[in-house]
Amino acid sequence: MKDTSIKELIDQYINLTFSIEKNSVQLIKGQIGNDLTSDQHYILRYINQREECTSSELADVFNVKKSAITAIIERLWKKGFIKRTRDEQDRRVVYLTLTEGGQELFRETELRIYQLVGSLIKQFDQAEIEAFMKTYEKLNRIILATKEEMLGE
Repeated sequence: MKDTSIKELIDQYINLTFSIEKNSVQLIKGQIGNDLTSDQHYILRYINQREECTSSELADVFNVKKSAITAIIERLWKKGFIKRTRDEQDRRVVYLTLTEGGQELFRETELRIYQLVGSLIKQFDQAEIEAFMKTYEKLNRIILATKEEMLGE
């Protein structure tokens, strides 16, 4: 492959990634509404999937400092969406779970997001979807392996 072709592919990839990320975040934010930020929604989503977790776990999973997670958790707690429970054996450990209100809000926003994404996916045939998902998963594996290699993990 010629260098100019590689440059064109790289430019196309960067431009598409930027456009898709920017516009899909905006569409999803429209479905989440004003009750949550995108980060708060992703935190609720993770807690919902795990049923309970700690702030340290969230910081690791989302690759952010614990102080950033603490600020998000505090806002979610003040809104009544999460509950904090101390470990009885180790009082330093605090488990996070969704309240009934948090579960309800999560279900509502998730339904709207599923409807949005479903309307997008329906514009592709099954073979296109399967090929895309296979390629997207491969890209994710390559990115994770590259990240691990670069960070020396």
